Amino acid sequence: MGDGRSIPQQRIIQKMDEYMGRRDYAGAERHLLYWLEEAKYCGDRRGELMVRNEMIGHYRKTGEKEKAFESIDQALRLLEALDYRGSISAGTTYVNAATACSAFGMDGRALELFEEAREVYENSPAVQPQLLGGLYNNMGLACAALGRFREADVLYRMALAQMEKVSGGELEQAITLINMAEAAEREKGMEQADREIADLMDRALELLETPSLPRDGYYDFVREKCAPAFAHYGYIL
Repeated sequence: MGDGRSIPQQRIIQKMDEYMGRRDYAGAERHLLYWLEEAKYCGDRRGELMVRNEMIGHYRKTGEKEKAFESIDQALRLLEALDYRGSISAGTTYVNAATACSAFGMDGRALELFEEAREVYENSPAVQPQLLGGLYNNMGLACAALGRFREADVLYRMALAQMEKVSGGELEQAITLINMAEAAEREKGMEQADREIADLMDRALELLETPSLPRDGYYDFVREKCAPAFAHYGYIL
């Protein structure tokens, strides 16, 4: 039954950020496992859902497929138990689960979960544009992986439109433009898509160099993430 206490969700997330900033993946896992047991002991299902979501992302990053899918299954069960299916929390869980499925090559299953998230987000008046932008971008990746390039292009353009509404959204727009370039190469081949790719990469580079963007850890992370694509297309970042 639990003792009625709630685990400190914000503090747990902040501590996770510290572990990930140091790339201390073993420490991050210990941290999450500790608070998972605490949430169970307290009977704090909302806290447990938060920890399960963090675990999905953690195991995706560390490439631990079996643990990731166990976390996904448990998180989806918690949504049912909490009757959260139409909530923003449900949308976030579906996106996290779908992103993990894509990372492990299960793009068909990922797209099913992204559709669940889309239904939640598009029917929630208070949903923030960055959530929609991230959703559409990730759905586009799944569609492109399945060879559904026209659908991917529509979703990428929807992601760009949402991130234009977000302060500092230039970084996410740059990522989406790079995704569009890679999809164009896969669909048409490098030679046929050369001009389209160059235009997309030029726009992405311009966005990354936006003077108003804070040059912080997240900025460095995005540049590091984008660097291989720029190198592939002959750019020096």
